Amino acid sequence: MALMERVATLLRANVNDLIDRAEDPEKMLKQLVLDMENQLLQVKTQVAIAIADQHLLDKKRAEHDGTAAEWKRKAELAVNKQQDDLARAALERSLSHQQMAEGFARQLAEQNAEAEALRSTYAKLQGKLKETESQCEMLVAQHRRAKMVGKANAARGAVEDKATARTSPLGRFKARIQNAEAENHAGKAMLEGDTLDDRFHVLERDEQVERLLGELKEKQGRMLEAG
Repeated sequence: MALMERVATLLRANVNDLIDRAEDPEKMLKQLVLDMENQLLQVKTQVAIAIADQHLLDKKRAEHDGTAAEWKRKAELAVNKQQDDLARAALERSLSHQQMAEGFARQLAEQNAEAEALRSTYAKLQGKLKETESQCEMLVAQHRRAKMVGKANAARGAVEDKATARTSPLGRFKARIQNAEAENHAGKAMLEGDTLDDRFHVLERDEQVERLLGELKEKQGRMLEAG
């Protein structure tokens, strides 16, 4: 009964549900297949035992049938010899063996049903094992591919983050230069009859732009050397 309960549990097993609850899906799938192979071997052994018991019970039934027939023949001989007491004794022996034969016949019928149930269970478990092996191969491949994709995405993200980290200072420098140039152009456009202060302001703005440009070139030079 314990074996059949374990087999029934395996037959009801839903591989996808098991994977969802497993910390290590690949390890769980391999263990599931091993469990099924082990149970299949045990069921196969039980089928072999059941078949052997069938033959033994059938042999015992036939032996008692034969012995009952032999004692009945002896009873007929005793009747022919007009030895009724001897005939009665022979008939009692015949009936006893006949009852034993009927008992073995009943056991044989039960054993046949049990052996058939074991054969059916064996066939179902064998089919479930093949199905599970195919599912496991597919799911293991999917799991490994998912891990590879995850690693690739992580590596690509790291590269993109690194590239962003390198380019963002340049972007900031360019923005500062563009702002400075825009302010410079606006200042020049407004210069009409500019004052001495206005001229110095323009000179200072130009100097600032040139300084920022120099810093940008220097920054780019260091990055090229580092790369």
